[in-house]
Amino acid sequence: MTYETLIYEKEEGIGIITLNRPGRMNALDEQLVKELGQIIDETEGDEQVRVVILAGREKFFSAGADIREEVPPNFLKRVRDLFHKIEYSDKPFIAAVSGIAYGGGCELSLVCDLRIASETAKFGMPEIKIGAIPAGGGTQRLPRLIGATRAKELLFSGDPIDANEAYRIGLINKVVPVEALLEEAKRMAQLLLERPPVALRMAKLAVNTGMNTDLETGLDYEAHCATILFTTEDLKEGMAAFREKRKPVWKGR
Repeated sequence: MTYETLIYEKEEGIGIITLNRPGRMNALDEQLVKELGQIIDETEGDEQVRVVILAGREKFFSAGADIREEVPPNFLKRVRDLFHKIEYSDKPFIAAVSGIAYGGGCELSLVCDLRIASETAKFGMPEIKIGAIPAGGGTQRLPRLIGATRAKELLFSGDPIDANEAYRIGLINKVVPVEALLEEAKRMAQLLLERPPVALRMAKLAVNTGMNTDLETGLDYEAHCATILFTTEDLKEGMAAFREKRKPVWKGR
């Protein structure tokens, strides 16, 4: 399938999605949201792709919603459905962020499992400055990641923070030079490729589910996921490889 707002490549188990609306700083419009949803469906059904990298351009990851265009009916619901699709994908998503990630662009990075930023990255929720608030999950996911107090500061002020501050408050996993960003994302993806896919899926599911429940319910769900893993061939292989002091060969089942 050909995409107008995205570039998609596959590389040894890694799907690389690059946002490609340079004339609009990768702002999210109806077409980009639709195509991103389609490409995620494609990666989800592709057994050869086990990790997905979501990237932008050097000077901008995404400037957020394209407010210069008329917002179509149900656009917000489609954005929320897209973000939910990424957040609950069976596969880990790594956001590679360079330049600005504002508003919906910042929210898009938040639904990824891991975030790597270049030294030039800036994260912000500027909606308050035009009399709005984030509507793609920013008021909910941001405090869950960095705590309510820091999240409120970003939401109330609308001012961006740089990559070093984002790292300090736990918004991102790593800061690297601009020229090293994609390679670092691939390195992290390669590390995940070396892990058993079923266990990765269960770990992601347990964290995401537990974050939206009380502690006891989360612990019960964690036990449920662990019990399922005890029945997998991969766990048996992992235990055998540990005993035999060799590298495990994962089968994904």
